[in-house]
Amino acid sequence: MWHRFEEINLLNELALSEEDEETSKEVGKELIDLTNRVEKLEIQSYFTDKFDLADAIVSINAGAGGTESCDWTGMLFRMYSRWAEEKNYKIEVNDFLANPEAGFKSIVFMVKGRYAYGHLKSERGIHRLVRISPFDFNQRRHTSFASVDVIPALDEEVEVEIDPKDLKIETFRASGPGGQYVNVTDSAVRITHLPTKITAQCQNERSQFQNKETAMKILRARLYDLEMRKREEQIESLRGEKKEIAWGSQIRSYILHPYNLVKDHRTGKEDPRVEEVLGGNIDEFIYSYLKSAKKA
Repeated sequence: MWHRFEEINLLNELALSEEDEETSKEVGKELIDLTNRVEKLEIQSYFTDKFDLADAIVSINAGAGGTESCDWTGMLFRMYSRWAEEKNYKIEVNDFLANPEAGFKSIVFMVKGRYAYGHLKSERGIHRLVRISPFDFNQRRHTSFASVDVIPALDEEVEVEIDPKDLKIETFRASGPGGQYVNVTDSAVRITHLPTKITAQCQNERSQFQNKETAMKILRARLYDLEMRKREEQIESLRGEKKEIAWGSQIRSYILHPYNLVKDHRTGKEDPRVEEVLGGNIDEFIYSYLKSAKKA
């Protein structure tokens, strides 16, 4: 990389000495290309954790506030869906609880693609929306909250000990507002790990067997994540540190009234282009967080 920079520098000196406009344009193109390559290498350096390459399991849950928060949950789901589409990632909805008026009370989906978890782990936390409510006839300003949790989808090589006796498996009919995610058979599956009360369910597959497999995959990932968090808390307690759990803290605000601004409270990163961010343009916030976390 340094050798390439020296070549461009020599080319630039030649262009200046001979006042060669064409060569100057070529230098400009080469510099842009080199800058892009350096940026890609820097981004690649952020992904050093064990599961960064893995697919991501994302859960979004509406906070208090009824339809307002459920609509906000739906907006976040669309934001991540559009972001994933730009990255050529695949989205698979595993489970959802729709709100009759708008959005979702909760939704769980997988983002499948190289470094999906490495990117989306930065989104774990509470997301806050401030806007004039489209559901309020008095046009008042409302604040809505939704929690986003992100865990890696584990491959088969990662061992998670689960005693079948500790599992409660239930089947039920899938529910929803209709459309591409609804399944009208009685094939939906819910699995509860009795010792921890952690549950996982899936209703998007066509067969009960497939739904059970996916629900078990989500359950394994959640149990592993629980164990990892316990270990992290133990280490922090030994160090005498007291830190808020990531998913329980407000990480980002999206303000549509009285001004336009998206602000990440962890890094201070701001962008007034709220609609673009909600349209999936969130890389600047992701990379800003990953860069600050790497330095920490």
